[in-house]
Amino acid sequence: MRSLLLAAGACLSVTAHANAPDPARHAAFHANNAIVVSVPQGAKQVRIWLALPQQTPWSDVSHLKIDTRYPVQYQSDSWGNKIGYIEVNDPAATPIDLTEHFDIGTTERRTQLDPAKTRPLTDAERKALERYLLPTSYVVVNDQIRELAGKIVGGEQNPILAARKLYDWTLEHVTYWVEYPDRMRPSEFGSADFCLQTKSGNCTDFHSLFSSLAMASGIPTRMVYGSLFTPTLDGVKVDTSYHCWIEFYAANYGWIPLDVSLADIYGKEFPLTDANKTLVERTTATGYRGFDKSKIDYYFGNLDERRFAWSTGRDLMMQPAQADGPVNSLPKVYVEVDGKRYTNWTRKLTYTQTAGRPQ
Repeated sequence: MRSLLLAAGACLSVTAHANAPDPARHAAFHANNAIVVSVPQGAKQVRIWLALPQQTPWSDVSHLKIDTRYPVQYQSDSWGNKIGYIEVNDPAATPIDLTEHFDIGTTERRTQLDPAKTRPLTDAERKALERYLLPTSYVVVNDQIRELAGKIVGGEQNPILAARKLYDWTLEHVTYWVEYPDRMRPSEFGSADFCLQTKSGNCTDFHSLFSSLAMASGIPTRMVYGSLFTPTLDGVKVDTSYHCWIEFYAANYGWIPLDVSLADIYGKEFPLTDANKTLVERTTATGYRGFDKSKIDYYFGNLDERRFAWSTGRDLMMQPAQADGPVNSLPKVYVEVDGKRYTNWTRKLTYTQTAGRPQ
């Protein structure tokens, strides 16, 4: 196993950034998100549910425009995410293309964590947060997960300290696939079971496993899908893909973010090679410069300013309703052709930073 330098004592490492005097960082970008759906011969109906950049306290979206020759409806899905919807009946066998254009200002997310300021949930709070304790198709809570969560957390009832134990365990035992692409691969759908069995995966696999262990420990969680604006892709015509992270709930704090997958990249020693260096660089939010122990503590409670959210939640139900069952997640787009899930589409997200450039 590679060297992993964790802070000694979850309580000390949790409070390490609480008194940081530096103000939160800001950035601004102009983005273009292009979708092309290849229409199959004989299709009678194509339906497209499009992820939109979400307005949050840490991302200010403006000048959103969707260029397409088809009417766009704006709706919300079952998790409250704002989405775009396009329906094309009797389409010609030519591509359906659309491009989202938007400006977005992003702010670093800081959480001043002090375990002494939280407590276990009350019965009333647990009932109100019930949906965030329920498993989904790929975030499972079974006997194996419960047993493992119990071993990791022990008898710890403080939600911040318990979540930190799960975070540290995940860092110690799981490896981000981009570090060793010659022998590791992610799952197709972001699976807790896949991550547990293979001890590897992508951001969704990492955070699916963390969610399963947290839920089994009585800690509500929700997964956020977004994108990172990596500095080296600024102005480059290459898709910046997507990234996901977790929020867990602690009394007196509310939702607390973490990104154990990025902490894994920065917080472990591994060799950079011709096979992995581009993948590693494009997976980060601030550029990769090798091992950085401080990122382990940072990504427990804090998120860098070079990211924004597309959607929250798993097993989504769309509006208007889709025909082919729950949508696993919506980091890009969901398409149905004649009532069946359809995957022959491409997406390219590109951007230019307009303010808050790194020094």
